[in-house]
Amino acid sequence: MEGLLPLWKERGMTSHDCVFKLRKTLHTKKIGHGGTLDPDVDGVLPICIGKATKVIEYLTDSGKTYKGEITLGYSTTTEDKSGEIVEQRAVTEALTEDQIDEAMAAFVGEITQIPPMYSAVKVNGRRLYEYARNNETVERPVRKAQIYRFERTSEIHWSKEAGTVSWRFEVECGKGTYVRTLAVDTGSKLGYPAHMSDLTRTASAGMNESQAITLAEVASYMENGTIEEYLLPIETGVTKFKQVDIDETVWQKVKNGMRLDYQVFGLSEMPSEEIALFYQGKVVSIYQPNPKEKNKLKPSKVLRNEV
Repeated sequence: MEGLLPLWKERGMTSHDCVFKLRKTLHTKKIGHGGTLDPDVDGVLPICIGKATKVIEYLTDSGKTYKGEITLGYSTTTEDKSGEIVEQRAVTEALTEDQIDEAMAAFVGEITQIPPMYSAVKVNGRRLYEYARNNETVERPVRKAQIYRFERTSEIHWSKEAGTVSWRFEVECGKGTYVRTLAVDTGSKLGYPAHMSDLTRTASAGMNESQAITLAEVASYMENGTIEEYLLPIETGVTKFKQVDIDETVWQKVKNGMRLDYQVFGLSEMPSEEIALFYQGKVVSIYQPNPKEKNKLKPSKVLRNEV
């Protein structure tokens, strides 16, 4: 079995829990996921099976879409509703749509973020969440993130009694974006402590919620022998690359991992980025410029040596 599975991860499970269960259900050990989802977050989790595990890194690099909720009035240790409250400031009057929309619009484009303490980012060889669990503080690295779209999708709800303001949103973002931190930073821009009170990932690596199936459905389809109908081909995982079709002669060289001049691939100029080589409609290798040899490309990832 090989291919990409758009899994709908349910809340209360880690991404690794899903992989563990799938290995048992699908009777194969060669399974990985393309982008971690926190236990409190549900949504699309790309799963790679068999040879498709070779494209995991390309899936994690891809853009993602989320829908969720931001709440102003208090912040938490984890930047979402699961953490302990660390700062409170009651919202004593309703905010206008213009105020909120303007604050959100300021984050569209390239932004910088400081990863939350409860995250898997490594500092000095240890995960940030390990420091957090031991009540240790450490300087966190500033990272860049790309926000393509960040919009309010609901009316604004002000609870005078609770001293909170909340609204729902949708965001399209690049790899490495912390949506929890985006929620907190939006609150800061509006002058209030904030947290992400709800989150669902609706799309990842070109897979969307309409394609995704649950673990229970995977088990059912496996039992009735139809699971293969729900797997996407490995080619789905390399759509971000320029596709170059090769003939039999070039294939014989590519499958042996040879370094080749760019002209061999029928290219008019030396590519500046990686390209995906296709033979007989299947992706077989990813090639990249070789800095040590002028005008030559070398394999960065061999996906198939037979078709």
